[in-house]
Amino acid sequence: MTHLWVRAESRANEERVGITHDGVARLLALGFAVTIEDSPTRVIPTEDYRQAGATIVPEGSWRDAPEDAIVFGLKELPDDGTPLRHRHVMFGHAYKGQGAGQRLLARFAAGGGALYDLEYLVDDTGRRVAAFGYWAGYAGAAISALAWAAQRKGRTCPPVTTWPNADAMLSECRTALSDSPRPDALVIGALGRVGTGVRDLCAALDIPVTAWDMAETASGGPFPEVLRHGLFFNCILAAPGVPVFVPRDAGTRDRALRVIGDIACDPDSDYNPVPVYDRATDWTAPVLRVHDAPPLDVMAIDNLPSLLPRESSDDFAAQLLPHLETLDRLDAGVWGRARETYETHKKETGA
Repeated sequence: MTHLWVRAESRANEERVGITHDGVARLLALGFAVTIEDSPTRVIPTEDYRQAGATIVPEGSWRDAPEDAIVFGLKELPDDGTPLRHRHVMFGHAYKGQGAGQRLLARFAAGGGALYDLEYLVDDTGRRVAAFGYWAGYAGAAISALAWAAQRKGRTCPPVTTWPNADAMLSECRTALSDSPRPDALVIGALGRVGTGVRDLCAALDIPVTAWDMAETASGGPFPEVLRHGLFFNCILAAPGVPVFVPRDAGTRDRALRVIGDIACDPDSDYNPVPVYDRATDWTAPVLRVHDAPPLDVMAIDNLPSLLPRESSDDFAAQLLPHLETLDRLDAGVWGRARETYETHKKETGA
């Protein structure tokens, strides 16, 4: 019997979950065993999972789960160096040279477990089968709009926390912008999941958008148009060949640009297409001011979907559930490809 063990998230400000109670009921009906760790912060109450038929266990008890359990979470495990003996489904952030990622791979090698990275669950065309991108874009655009409104009042964007739903987030943005002229926005990567979320939030706030995708950036730059818009949104992951969209000296140039929403958020990458900043921002300080007179703020929060935990959980869980239903065939399909990716990177790092 395939046993899915859903762990509680240990990262601060993380209320999301990758499977709903309805999804649990579906897996149980298919003959899976499902264990849910209790969590006081998860957006879906533990009691809902209990009523769906799951076995409930204490938070953090995945370490003592049966050897054959598949441990499922979203964000990082505690970075405590302990060997990992289970098969884990999670966002590992381990395949792009990250220091913490190398330690994670070493822990799997030491314990004999394996990583099935959610970022690398792809279909046979190489397209990801489940992602939080839409809500990252939506929330990132909202925080950037709040930063614009704060700037107009001579301030920086105040701290943020989770919203109960997208309507509440949108309402707060409308209130903040009620006495401000609307900026115009340029979105690069506008046709993807992230870019679609950005465009939808901007449309709801009556912010005019210039939408660019691969065709508009194929020249490789430079792109002076970026500096002519009040808002700029980068929705393209850093990778070899991605051009620079905002030059390093953008702050000193003649520009209308006041707020950058770097939703892809790769400040420590050699291929960062927005090299005007060097670190991610967070909920307590959502923007980094990189230039004054006139101001230029960068929003680069790396867990944006967590600001809307209910919508982002429901959306992601719906995308992922058809693939969770095939966990009894871990050597095939999306899971087989994810395992191959893990083995390749483990070998490359010598883990």
